[in-house]
Amino acid sequence: MGVEGVGNLYVHFPFCRGKCTYCALRSSPAHDAGIREKYVSRLADAVRRIGAHSLRTVYFGGGTPALCDLDPLLSALSPRLAPDCEFTVELHPLDVSPNLLKTLKDGGVNRISMGVQSLDDDVLAHMRRGYTFHDAERSFYLVKEHFDNAGIDLIVGYPGETAALTPRHARLAKWGLRHCSAYSLILEEKSALAALVSAGGPSHPELPDDDAVMNRVSVVSRFLEDIGLGRYEISNYAAPGCECRHNMATWSGEDYIGLGDGAHGRIGRMRTRDWWGSLEEGAPHVEEVNEAFDRKERRIFSLRTRNGLDAKDWPEWTTTLDKFADEGLLRKSGTIYRLTERGAEVCDSILAEL
Repeated sequence: MGVEGVGNLYVHFPFCRGKCTYCALRSSPAHDAGIREKYVSRLADAVRRIGAHSLRTVYFGGGTPALCDLDPLLSALSPRLAPDCEFTVELHPLDVSPNLLKTLKDGGVNRISMGVQSLDDDVLAHMRRGYTFHDAERSFYLVKEHFDNAGIDLIVGYPGETAALTPRHARLAKWGLRHCSAYSLILEEKSALAALVSAGGPSHPELPDDDAVMNRVSVVSRFLEDIGLGRYEISNYAAPGCECRHNMATWSGEDYIGLGDGAHGRIGRMRTRDWWGSLEEGAPHVEEVNEAFDRKERRIFSLRTRNGLDAKDWPEWTTTLDKFADEGLLRKSGTIYRLTERGAEVCDSILAEL
């Protein structure tokens, strides 16, 4: 499969210390160092074989990338990075150390996304994250000593979370965030949290209803905008010029290579999964979609971004989009439709109807 002209690369690391309560993603325990070493070796070999050069964005996600020795993969990637490549690595707060940060920076990494998830210690404990707010704060300050372009992830709507801002938000405002992803909690069917919720009873967590979650999202959104992070996608906020270029490329319809166990890719009309680097030796999944599906997929997800969806070439969408505009979920400007704040919370329903 030719990927020479593809400028975006996503690499997935499926290893975790343990399963967070809200997670139902495919993941593997990180206990066996030999498995992790073999996995990175296969990824590095894939990078050398696939022929991609002048990569404009690279993103290491997981899972927890730093549970692996990343040196072989960083070395394989180094000659393939464009001079202005945005190179992101996701970090867990417990991973952060001066040696790791130096290794990443020397390897071409210039952007860090740290998964904080909550500012509440009781919520963090229930999530099984393994650290406190103060641990995360110390880790992020250390990240900022090495990387100015750094941000965090938060989950909004977890049981036990307060609906109001707290003194810890005032502390967060001083972290120097350049980016924040604030995701509404999705109760995944096979997650530990789903099992706890379904068990019921006074000792089990109760999910806030949809209106309560939307209210919490609005509170967090206003807070982030007040500290200088503008909303540029449904769940993503950034300082000017610090929008995640990798994700914007995906939402804007560009091709991207996906390497590793559980990773997805889009190359022309080919859709890939588990392409090079799967933990199992089976063949990767590669599917060719038809031209109509390809065109629609590349266009439709632009609705998630502040740039909006230009329906000029899609007259069959106009009636549906106008209906949502009349309901106050979209703003219309000519042929361009953009989500309102309320629309951002139900975007998946809008996309499903299209």
